[in-house]
Amino acid sequence: MLQIVDVGVQPFGPYEEFVGEEVVQQVRDIARDLRGVRVLHLNATPYGGGVSELLRSLVPVLRDLGLAADWKVIVGDTPFFQVTKKMHNALQGADYDPPREDRESYLAQNQHNASLLKAEYDVIVVHDPQPLAIRHFRQEDHTRWVWRCHIDTSEPSAPAWEFLRPFVDGYDAMVFTMEEFVPPGLDRRKVHVIPPAIDPLSPKNMELPSRLCRSIVSWTGVEPDRPLITQVSRFDPWKDPVGVIAAYRRVRKEMPEVQLALLGGMALDDPEGWDMHGRITEETKGDLDIHVRTNLTGIGDTAVNAFQSRSDVVMQKSIREGFGLVVAETLWKGTPVVAHRAGGITLQMADGDGGYLADSDDEFVEKLLYLLEHPQVGQDLSSRGRERIRKRFLLPRMVLDELRLLRSLVRVGKQVPSEEQP
Repeated sequence: MLQIVDVGVQPFGPYEEFVGEEVVQQVRDIARDLRGVRVLHLNATPYGGGVSELLRSLVPVLRDLGLAADWKVIVGDTPFFQVTKKMHNALQGADYDPPREDRESYLAQNQHNASLLKAEYDVIVVHDPQPLAIRHFRQEDHTRWVWRCHIDTSEPSAPAWEFLRPFVDGYDAMVFTMEEFVPPGLDRRKVHVIPPAIDPLSPKNMELPSRLCRSIVSWTGVEPDRPLITQVSRFDPWKDPVGVIAAYRRVRKEMPEVQLALLGGMALDDPEGWDMHGRITEETKGDLDIHVRTNLTGIGDTAVNAFQSRSDVVMQKSIREGFGLVVAETLWKGTPVVAHRAGGITLQMADGDGGYLADSDDEFVEKLLYLLEHPQVGQDLSSRGRERIRKRFLLPRMVLDELRLLRSLVRVGKQVPSEEQP
C-alpha cells in the first residue's frame, strides 16, 4: 500500500478571525452536501515544497468539514525522480525529449504505484507530473480523477508535452494556478483555475512574538541589529539563487552593513537540489555575511516565519514560478518583497501592493536599496500587501474553490468513509 501521511484534523472555525463569517458559512454550506465523500490527494513527497505545505493544511480541514480525506505519497527510486525532475523542468520550458529509457522508467514506476493504490475513493487528486500516469493504469470508472498542476506550463517543451498530454486527457478535470498556465490542446471544458493559498494558523504563518523572531534569527548566526535581505526557496536553478547572491553583493557595495540569508529545503523528489546547494556553498565560501541554511533542523517552519518577519526585505528572484507561496507568506507578515515579474508571483503582488516587481538585475538592486534606505515606505507597501493576501490568498478561499470543484464532480449521496481514515 502507498504511504499515508498522518496530518490529523484541523478545526475550520478559527479561520473566521481572518476571513469573516460569510466565507466560513459558504464553506460549511457546500461541505454539508459533501459529507462522507472519499477524497485522496496523491503526490510525490510529504515535505520539502509548496505542494506538501498545501496538503498539510488542506487535508486536516477537509476532514473537520466532514469529508473522508486522505493524503498519500508515491514510491520511487532515484532514476525515477531524476526523470520526473527533467519532466518538471520541461513543463516549465526546458528542452527535453524523453528518451525510451526515461519513458519506460516513468511508466513502470507509475504502473507500480497504481498497483499499490488499494483503497476506494470517490475523487483522486493527483499533483504534478510525478504520479500523472497512474490514472492510465487504473481503469475503474466510478472514481473521478483530477490532475492538479502547480507548475508554470505556459510554454512546455513540445516533445515532453507530447508524451505527457495523453495521460492528462484521461482526467475528468485539470486544475491550474493561472489561466495563462493552461498548455495547448486540452479540453477546455475540463479546465479549472484555482490559485494556491497560505494557512494563517500554520507554524510558518502564525504571528510570533518579536523577541522570539529576534532570538531565532540570532541563533542561526545572523546579527539581528544589522539590515537583512532574505530569499526562501528550494535550491533550484529556476529560483536563481546565484543571481540573488550577485544582486546582494551589488547592494552591499552601497550598504556595507547588509546581510543575506538563503533559506532552502530539500525534497525527496528533487535530486538536483544538492547539486545546486554545492554550487551555492562554493559561491559563498568565506563570505561571513551570507548565511546559507538548509532545512533548519529542529525549528523548520518557525525559523522561516522568524526570518520572513524579521527581514528588512525579502527577495523572490524566480525565473519561472508556478505560484511562490513564500511571497504570500512574507506579505502576510508585513515585510516588503522585491520579486521577479514571473508566473504566479504577479497574482499575489503588484508594484505598490506589497513591494516591487523587477524585470532586470539593475531593477532588483535599485528596489532593494530603496527599501533598505526607506523603511517607512516598505511598511506602507507591505501593509497593503497583507490586506491583498487576506482577501485573496488565505486557506478558506482555496478550500471554498476546492469544494466547489468536488461538488461538480461527484454525485452527492451517502458515502462509506475510507478504510484508511483515522
